[in-house]
Amino acid sequence: MALKTFKPYTPSRRFLTLTDRSDITKQEPEKSLVEVQKRTGGRNNHGEVTIWHRGGGHMRKYRKIDFRRDKIGVPAKVAAIEYDPNRSARIALLHYADGEKRYILHPVGLEVGMTVQNGEGADILPGNALPLRNIPPGTMMHNLELSPGKGGQVVRSAGGAAQLLSKEGDIALIKLPSGETRKFHVNCMATVGQIGNLDHENITYGKAGKSRWLGIRPTVRGVAMNPVDHPHGGGEGRVKGNHPQTPWGFPTLGAKTRRKRGGSKMIVERRKP
Repeated sequence: MALKTFKPYTPSRRFLTLTDRSDITKQEPEKSLVEVQKRTGGRNNHGEVTIWHRGGGHMRKYRKIDFRRDKIGVPAKVAAIEYDPNRSARIALLHYADGEKRYILHPVGLEVGMTVQNGEGADILPGNALPLRNIPPGTMMHNLELSPGKGGQVVRSAGGAAQLLSKEGDIALIKLPSGETRKFHVNCMATVGQIGNLDHENITYGKAGKSRWLGIRPTVRGVAMNPVDHPHGGGEGRVKGNHPQTPWGFPTLGAKTRRKRGGSKMIVERRKP
Protein backbone atom coordinates (compact mmCIF):
# COMPACT_ATOMS: atom_id res chain seq x y z
CA MET A 1 0.00 0.00 0.00
CA ALA A 2 1.33 3.41 -0.99
CA LEU A 3 0.37 7.07 -0.85
CA LYS A 4 -1.35 8.84 -3.75
CA THR A 5 -0.33 12.36 -4.72
CA PHE A 6 -2.06 14.64 -7.24
CA LYS A 7 -1.17 17.22 -9.86
CA PRO A 8 -1.74 20.68 -8.32
CA TYR A 9 -4.56 21.88 -10.59
CA THR A 10 -6.06 23.55 -7.48
CA PRO A 11 -4.16 24.96 -4.46
CA SER A 12 -5.51 22.28 -2.12
CA ARG A 13 -4.47 19.45 -4.46
CA ARG A 14 -0.82 20.52 -4.20
CA PHE A 15 -0.43 19.11 -0.68
CA LEU A 16 -3.19 16.45 -0.65
CA THR A 17 -2.03 12.87 -0.02
CA LEU A 18 -4.27 9.79 0.31
CA THR A 19 -3.78 6.05 0.71
CA ASP A 20 -4.44 4.17 -2.54
CA ARG A 21 -6.88 1.66 -0.92
CA SER A 22 -5.52 -1.20 -2.99
CA ASP A 23 -5.90 -3.47 0.06
CA ILE A 24 -9.71 -3.05 0.15
CA THR A 25 -11.52 -5.96 -1.50
CA LYS A 26 -15.20 -5.11 -0.77
CA GLN A 27 -16.87 -1.71 -1.15
CA GLU A 28 -20.23 -2.14 0.60
CA PRO A 29 -20.42 -3.17 4.29
CA GLU A 30 -22.17 -6.32 5.56
CA LYS A 31 -25.77 -5.22 6.24
CA SER A 32 -26.22 -7.41 9.32
CA LEU A 33 -23.17 -5.81 10.99
CA VAL A 34 -24.12 -2.17 10.42
CA GLU A 35 -26.22 0.10 12.62
CA VAL A 36 -27.26 3.76 12.55
CA GLN A 37 -25.14 6.10 14.64
CA LYS A 38 -26.83 9.05 16.35
CA ARG A 39 -24.81 12.25 16.14
CA THR A 40 -24.85 14.75 18.99
CA GLY A 41 -22.87 17.66 17.56
CA GLY A 42 -20.97 17.71 20.86
CA ARG A 43 -24.13 18.49 22.87
CA ASN A 44 -25.41 16.85 26.06
CA ASN A 45 -29.03 15.98 26.95
CA HIS A 46 -29.71 19.65 27.82
CA GLY A 47 -28.63 20.81 24.37
CA GLU A 48 -25.48 22.50 25.73
CA VAL A 49 -22.19 22.14 23.83
CA THR A 50 -19.91 20.10 26.11
CA ILE A 51 -17.36 19.09 23.45
CA TRP A 52 -16.36 21.96 21.20
CA HIS A 53 -15.50 21.83 17.49
CA ARG A 54 -17.86 18.99 16.57
CA GLY A 55 -20.68 19.03 14.04
CA GLY A 56 -21.52 18.52 10.39
CA GLY A 57 -19.53 15.91 8.52
CA HIS A 58 -20.47 13.13 6.15
CA MET A 59 -23.14 10.55 7.05
CA ARG A 60 -21.64 7.40 8.55
CA LYS A 61 -22.98 4.07 9.73
CA TYR A 62 -21.29 2.20 12.53
CA ARG A 63 -19.66 -1.16 11.82
CA LYS A 64 -20.01 -3.52 14.81
CA ILE A 65 -16.47 -4.74 15.58
CA ASP A 66 -15.76 -7.89 17.59
CA PHE A 67 -13.35 -6.57 20.24
CA ARG A 68 -14.02 -9.46 22.66
CA ARG A 69 -12.98 -12.30 20.30
CA ASP A 70 -15.04 -14.71 22.41
CA LYS A 71 -15.89 -17.37 19.79
CA ILE A 72 -13.43 -19.87 21.25
CA GLY A 73 -12.45 -22.88 19.16
CA VAL A 74 -14.53 -21.93 16.08
CA PRO A 75 -12.33 -21.27 13.01
CA ALA A 76 -13.18 -18.37 10.71
CA LYS A 77 -12.26 -17.57 7.12
CA VAL A 78 -11.36 -14.03 6.03
CA ALA A 79 -14.00 -13.11 3.44
CA ALA A 80 -13.09 -9.47 2.74
CA ILE A 81 -11.07 -6.45 3.84
CA GLU A 82 -13.13 -3.26 4.08
CA TYR A 83 -12.86 0.49 4.74
CA ASP A 84 -14.31 1.75 8.02
CA PRO A 85 -15.20 5.49 8.15
CA ASN A 86 -15.23 5.43 11.97
CA ARG A 87 -11.58 4.46 12.54
CA SER A 88 -8.12 4.76 11.00
CA ALA A 89 -7.62 0.98 10.67
CA ARG A 90 -9.11 -1.29 8.03
CA ILE A 91 -11.53 -4.03 9.11
CA ALA A 92 -11.69 -7.69 8.06
CA LEU A 93 -14.96 -9.59 7.58
CA LEU A 94 -14.85 -13.11 9.05
CA HIS A 95 -17.13 -16.00 8.11
CA TYR A 96 -17.14 -18.48 11.01
CA ALA A 97 -17.59 -22.21 10.47
CA ASP A 98 -20.97 -22.12 12.26
CA GLY A 99 -22.30 -19.49 9.82
CA GLU A 100 -21.86 -16.35 11.96
CA LYS A 101 -20.23 -13.24 10.49
CA ARG A 102 -18.13 -10.73 12.44
CA TYR A 103 -15.76 -7.82 11.83
CA ILE A 104 -12.28 -7.60 13.38
CA LEU A 105 -9.47 -5.06 13.07
CA HIS A 106 -7.27 -5.91 10.10
CA PRO A 107 -3.62 -6.69 10.99
CA VAL A 108 -0.61 -6.65 8.67
CA GLY A 109 -0.25 -9.96 6.83
CA LEU A 110 -3.89 -11.10 7.04
CA GLU A 111 -5.19 -11.79 3.54
CA VAL A 112 -8.53 -12.87 2.08
CA GLY A 113 -8.92 -16.66 2.28
CA MET A 114 -6.75 -17.11 5.37
CA THR A 115 -8.08 -18.77 8.55
CA VAL A 116 -8.33 -17.06 11.95
CA GLN A 117 -8.84 -18.67 15.37
CA ASN A 118 -9.60 -17.54 18.93
CA GLY A 119 -8.59 -19.15 22.21
CA GLU A 120 -5.69 -20.90 23.91
CA GLY A 121 -5.08 -23.41 21.11
CA ALA A 122 -4.59 -20.80 18.38
CA ASP A 123 -1.24 -20.44 16.61
CA ILE A 124 0.90 -17.29 16.96
CA LEU A 125 -0.18 -15.87 13.60
CA PRO A 126 -1.56 -12.43 12.59
CA GLY A 127 -5.25 -12.09 13.45
CA ASN A 128 -5.39 -14.92 16.00
CA ALA A 129 -6.59 -13.95 19.50
CA LEU A 130 -5.17 -15.63 22.62
CA PRO A 131 -4.88 -14.97 26.37
CA LEU A 132 -1.56 -13.33 27.29
CA ARG A 133 -0.54 -16.47 29.23
CA ASN A 134 -0.36 -18.34 25.89
CA ILE A 135 1.61 -15.69 23.97
CA PRO A 136 5.44 -15.93 24.01
CA PRO A 137 7.51 -12.88 25.12
CA GLY A 138 8.62 -10.59 22.30
CA THR A 139 5.38 -10.99 20.32
CA MET A 140 3.81 -7.87 18.77
CA MET A 141 0.10 -7.55 19.60
CA HIS A 142 -2.94 -5.26 19.34
CA ASN A 143 -6.52 -5.01 20.67
CA LEU A 144 -5.55 -5.69 24.30
CA GLU A 145 -8.05 -6.05 27.14
CA LEU A 146 -7.52 -3.96 30.27
CA SER A 147 -9.47 -6.48 32.35
CA PRO A 148 -10.33 -10.08 31.40
CA GLY A 149 -13.55 -10.45 29.42
CA LYS A 150 -14.15 -6.73 28.91
CA GLY A 151 -13.05 -6.63 25.28
CA GLY A 152 -10.06 -4.93 23.64
CA GLN A 153 -9.62 -1.28 24.63
CA VAL A 154 -5.91 -0.59 24.01
CA VAL A 155 -3.87 -0.43 20.74
CA ARG A 156 -6.67 -0.20 18.18
CA SER A 157 -5.55 2.50 15.71
CA ALA A 158 -3.76 2.11 12.37
CA GLY A 159 -0.13 0.96 12.64
CA GLY A 160 -0.42 0.27 16.38
CA ALA A 161 1.43 -2.61 18.06
CA ALA A 162 2.35 -3.42 21.66
CA GLN A 163 5.18 -5.79 22.67
CA LEU A 164 4.97 -8.44 25.37
CA LEU A 165 8.15 -8.03 27.45
CA SER A 166 7.82 -10.68 30.19
CA LYS A 167 5.44 -12.71 32.35
CA GLU A 168 5.67 -13.45 36.06
CA GLY A 169 2.86 -15.19 37.91
CA ASP A 170 -0.45 -13.58 36.97
CA ILE A 171 1.16 -10.39 35.63
CA ALA A 172 2.38 -9.68 32.09
CA LEU A 173 4.57 -6.66 31.34
CA ILE A 174 3.74 -4.95 28.04
CA LYS A 175 5.28 -1.96 26.25
CA LEU A 176 2.57 0.13 24.56
CA PRO A 177 3.01 2.23 21.37
CA SER A 178 3.12 5.43 23.46
CA GLY A 179 6.29 4.18 25.20
CA GLU A 180 4.42 3.40 28.43
CA THR A 181 5.21 0.06 30.10
CA ARG A 182 2.18 -1.37 31.88
CA LYS A 183 1.06 -4.46 33.81
CA PHE A 184 -1.75 -6.64 32.44
CA HIS A 185 -3.38 -9.77 33.87
CA VAL A 186 -2.32 -12.88 31.95
CA ASN A 187 -5.98 -13.83 31.36
CA CYS A 188 -6.52 -10.70 29.24
CA MET A 189 -7.00 -11.43 25.53
CA ALA A 190 -4.83 -9.90 22.83
CA THR A 191 -4.65 -10.28 19.05
CA VAL A 192 -1.35 -11.21 17.41
CA GLY A 193 0.25 -8.81 14.92
CA GLN A 194 0.47 -5.12 14.05
CA ILE A 195 -2.62 -3.26 12.85
CA GLY A 196 -2.57 -2.49 9.13
CA ASN A 197 -2.98 0.72 7.09
CA LEU A 198 0.53 1.80 8.13
CA ASP A 199 0.54 4.84 5.83
CA HIS A 200 -2.35 6.50 7.66
CA GLU A 201 0.06 8.69 9.66
CA ASN A 202 1.43 10.15 6.40
CA ILE A 203 -1.93 11.38 5.07
CA THR A 204 -2.22 15.16 4.50
CA TYR A 205 -5.73 16.66 4.32
CA GLY A 206 -4.67 19.44 1.96
CA LYS A 207 -7.59 21.76 2.74
CA ALA A 208 -9.85 22.88 5.57
CA GLY A 209 -12.88 21.28 3.90
CA LYS A 210 -11.51 17.79 4.52
CA SER A 211 -11.73 18.38 8.28
CA ARG A 212 -15.33 19.54 7.86
CA TRP A 213 -16.16 16.28 6.03
CA LEU A 214 -14.89 14.44 9.12
CA GLY A 215 -17.16 16.47 11.42
CA ILE A 216 -14.40 18.69 12.85
CA ARG A 217 -15.35 22.38 13.09
CA PRO A 218 -12.88 25.30 13.23
CA THR A 219 -10.94 26.09 16.41
CA VAL A 220 -10.55 29.77 17.37
CA ARG A 221 -7.56 30.69 19.57
CA GLY A 222 -8.29 32.34 22.90
CA VAL A 223 -5.83 35.18 22.23
CA ALA A 224 -7.83 36.08 19.11
CA MET A 225 -10.99 36.68 21.18
CA ASN A 226 -12.24 39.61 23.23
CA PRO A 227 -11.87 39.66 27.05
CA VAL A 228 -15.59 38.93 27.47
CA ASP A 229 -15.17 35.63 25.61
CA HIS A 230 -11.90 34.23 26.97
CA PRO A 231 -9.33 34.92 29.74
CA HIS A 232 -6.63 35.17 27.05
CA GLY A 233 -8.57 37.72 24.99
CA GLY A 234 -8.05 41.45 24.48
CA GLY A 235 -4.95 43.60 24.78
CA GLU A 236 -3.24 45.91 22.33
CA GLY A 237 -1.22 43.54 20.22
CA ARG A 238 -0.28 40.04 21.24
CA VAL A 239 0.00 39.47 24.99
CA LYS A 240 1.65 36.44 26.62
CA GLY A 241 1.03 37.26 30.28
CA ASN A 242 -1.56 34.66 31.27
CA HIS A 243 -1.39 31.04 32.36
CA PRO A 244 -3.09 28.66 29.88
CA GLN A 245 -6.78 28.56 30.83
CA THR A 246 -10.10 27.30 29.53
CA PRO A 247 -12.77 29.87 28.62
CA TRP A 248 -14.12 29.41 32.16
CA GLY A 249 -10.81 30.09 33.92
CA PHE A 250 -9.74 26.51 34.75
CA PRO A 251 -6.08 25.59 34.15
CA THR A 252 -5.26 23.63 31.00
CA LEU A 253 -2.17 22.48 29.04
CA GLY A 254 -0.53 20.31 31.69
CA ALA A 255 -3.26 20.22 34.34
CA LYS A 256 -3.78 16.62 35.44
CA THR A 257 -7.20 15.25 34.57
CA ARG A 258 -6.64 11.53 35.29
CA ARG A 259 -9.35 10.01 37.51
CA LYS A 260 -8.27 8.34 40.74
CA ARG A 261 -9.49 4.83 39.99
CA GLY A 262 -6.34 2.87 40.77
CA GLY A 263 -5.16 2.54 37.17
CA SER A 264 -1.88 4.30 37.90
CA LYS A 265 -0.60 1.43 40.05
CA MET A 266 -0.45 -0.75 36.91
CA ILE A 267 1.96 1.65 35.16
CA VAL A 268 5.62 0.63 35.50
CA GLU A 269 7.14 3.32 33.25
CA ARG A 270 5.24 6.36 32.01
CA ARG A 271 5.19 7.42 28.39
CA LYS A 272 7.75 9.94 27.25
CA PRO A 273 6.45 13.55 27.19
